[in-house]
Amino acid sequence: MNDIATHSPRFSYPIEILQQIASDILNCAKKGGASSCETDVSDGFGQNVTVRKGEVETIEYNRDKGLSVTVYIGQKRGHASTSDFSSQAVGDTVAAALSIAKYTAEDDCAGLADTALLAREFPDLDLYYPWDLPVEQAIQLAQTCEASAFEVDKRIVNSEGASISLSESQFIYANSSGFMGGYPTSRHSISCAVIAGQNDTMQRDYWYSVARDADDLELVECVGKRAGMRSVARLGAKKIATCEVPVLFEAPVASGLIGHFVSAISGGSLYRKSSFLLDSIGRKVFAPDVQIHEFPHLKKGLASGIFDDEGVATHERKVIEDGVVQGYFLGSYSARKLGVRTSGNAGGNHNLIINNGAPLEFSALLKKMDKGLLVTELLGHGVNSVTGDYSRGAVGYWVEGGEVRYPVEEITIAGNLNDMLLGISAMGSDMVVRGSKQCGSLLIKQMTVAGG
Repeated sequence: MNDIATHSPRFSYPIEILQQIASDILNCAKKGGASSCETDVSDGFGQNVTVRKGEVETIEYNRDKGLSVTVYIGQKRGHASTSDFSSQAVGDTVAAALSIAKYTAEDDCAGLADTALLAREFPDLDLYYPWDLPVEQAIQLAQTCEASAFEVDKRIVNSEGASISLSESQFIYANSSGFMGGYPTSRHSISCAVIAGQNDTMQRDYWYSVARDADDLELVECVGKRAGMRSVARLGAKKIATCEVPVLFEAPVASGLIGHFVSAISGGSLYRKSSFLLDSIGRKVFAPDVQIHEFPHLKKGLASGIFDDEGVATHERKVIEDGVVQGYFLGSYSARKLGVRTSGNAGGNHNLIINNGAPLEFSALLKKMDKGLLVTELLGHGVNSVTGDYSRGAVGYWVEGGEVRYPVEEITIAGNLNDMLLGISAMGSDMVVRGSKQCGSLLIKQMTVAGG
């Protein structure tokens, strides 16, 4: 059992209560005829304050709790959930899961994770930093953030608001193999979006910062200033003619490319054969100098975890080495479907860090590109996960002579993810940490840019 003995009064329940509820669920399922069972019990709260044009627009405060139950009768599976922690509700939820399992077809891949793979050690990963933030102070921070955006330029004429958010939660995962573990986590953020106007045109842009610890967030003045500068920089946007040129994905959008790769080598896509990267282990799918490592135990990591959603211990590993795929992202079910072992990724990936050993300053990336398109925002969802065909609306800047010349709009960028990943010719040192995938800006050798 994970040793969490202290109770934060910020939560509605002591962690011991969540542990007891989890134990009750397992006992109830066993008495009801389940051959095995797993459960997740959670409790959390959040606060969000949004200010628009200096005035409070919304103040939101939420307290959430919930539990989910998955039972197995042999290899028949049933699942149910509730937000009611009363004994009656817990019993009814287990009964509902058992009823579903009785009428479900057998699945030879269904079942709990292998006992030998479950986590046995529970190091503190520094994932919980409560933010004592009175609403009045949150309002002041949001107002300061937005004011900093307006101060950038008189052409900033409107705002979509500045927000200050905090979120804290705790959970217990337990199963009938004798595993029980859990811990508290936090996630806080600052965001700002403003609108700049010139003549009859308007342009919007934004910036935000996310961290486990509020002390690690960017200063509210910096978030607002960057949102303002980005909005003003987009004024005077032009259309361009269709061309084949290098494309530089700015760091905040570059992680999306990695996301498409992760999805393609994740369990569901692989065993359903709905991926453009089937049977890719040992195959070169990135440029030869690209490395991707998974670090589940990063202190304060936004995607850190001692174990995955099935209790399987997480481990540092190489996902891409010298451009070659070393492993997939699998939970127990998909691993069994594929005839391999789970990678400890039930629930998703953990802190992927992408590098090529020689990251460049952003200005050096522009120089290397010389002439092409800098993409700062993507629109639409034109990605075919089966073929890898990629077509997205985009906003950004035209680059010539290694320098940004003017903003562009109403364009579409197109290519194929196979070619795009192999065509990464440079990476930036401008890594922005906002989620589970961390990389700097990515320069793709060539894509089709369709203009107006």
